[in-house]
Amino acid sequence: MKIPKRIASAVINSLKGGVVPRIGLPYIAVGREKEIEALLHDVNIISDGGASFRFIVGKYGSGKSFLLQTIRNYAMDKNFVVADADLSPERRLQGTKGQGLATYKELMSNLSTKTRPEGGALTLILDRWINSVRTDVLAQSNVSPESPLFNELVEKQIYEVINALSDMVHGFDFAKLLTSYYRAYVAGIDDEKAKIIKWFRGEYATKSEAKSELGVNIVITDDDWYDYIKLFAAFLKKAGYSGLLVLVDELVNIYKIPNAITRQYNYEKILTIYNDTLQGKASHLGVIMCGTPQCVEDTRRGVYSYEALRSRLARGHFSNEGFNDMLSPVIYLEPLTYEEMLVLCEKLSDIHGQLFDYVPKVTQDDLVCFIKIEFARIGAEKHITPREVIRDFIEVLNLAYQNPRVSVSQIISSDSFEFATGEDDTFALVNEDIAEFEI
Repeated sequence: MKIPKRIASAVINSLKGGVVPRIGLPYIAVGREKEIEALLHDVNIISDGGASFRFIVGKYGSGKSFLLQTIRNYAMDKNFVVADADLSPERRLQGTKGQGLATYKELMSNLSTKTRPEGGALTLILDRWINSVRTDVLAQSNVSPESPLFNELVEKQIYEVINALSDMVHGFDFAKLLTSYYRAYVAGIDDEKAKIIKWFRGEYATKSEAKSELGVNIVITDDDWYDYIKLFAAFLKKAGYSGLLVLVDELVNIYKIPNAITRQYNYEKILTIYNDTLQGKASHLGVIMCGTPQCVEDTRRGVYSYEALRSRLARGHFSNEGFNDMLSPVIYLEPLTYEEMLVLCEKLSDIHGQLFDYVPKVTQDDLVCFIKIEFARIGAEKHITPREVIRDFIEVLNLAYQNPRVSVSQIISSDSFEFATGEDDTFALVNEDIAEFEI
């Protein structure tokens, strides 16, 4: 397995820091076949004109973000536009101080395509759309681009796309701005294009400001930002993409909202999105939200505290840890098996060796011993996560690389390693208790 050093560096450094790398995921993908298969089935449905909504539920470090990134990369390869955002105290689904709009802004900022995977693809998408229309007109009509007739034919195709959006909520103003963007593009007026992009990103604070600069008496707000997500999904399909996939992580930040009424408003927004996607009111749109079991299942503060959502999402009588329904709206992440963790550690050892130009000296016996030590902790069978195991293993690799005279077996079988491991467990449990108390 050959891997470029820049990717190897991103993978090792990200995992050691406890975060999911944006690149190199295929090199470390292990397990989660059923979950990935279920989500890829959703991607195909979205491409065919449908819509989907999923919750991915798992403990901290269980692989939720990894699964999101895997689906993100796959969707972009399938010509999807992907928008992702992490919720925070400043970014929610609904708020009285612009928190919902802040989430929309984050989604637009992180708008990504295969050719612009790092985000900021909105301008590229619009320019690509106009260029593709011009190319189609040129191929179909053989009219010279300098001819006035050429621009008329291009505008006719542009209007066909725009008219299809006009019937949707806020579609008229959305379509008007797309027309203005096209005209500014043809005329080469970059300032006008920048103003329209600013509006699409939700950065106009008042209607009067938008009216004076763009001639539209409307701005994107906390209450209606989701309507524009649906408009973008419909437009992107018309613009030649397969659809729009929206990824929302850190749902726990809604759970942590101290005000019960504010929490309920946020859960009501989730219900709106859920109903729209499952009832066919949205098309070419997929939404995936990630959270911990507590922030979803807690009937006092979590998603299930909103009865309309609990009755729709709660597990049926026949689902349990042995039979996890991957076709339900909620996907529960099961722990990786010992064998899967062993394979993952093998992959990491190989990548670490390629990154630092050395032959890994980790043997199969070393790997087995390491996995046994990790899973021998009290409560590890239920509570240990891939993040903890990966961070420990990369630390072992780092120590072995920096101390070539010491064998891997000496490092992992030493009393200091086992003591440090137990100390970390105690610290984690104390922190968990403190967090629970604060909530």
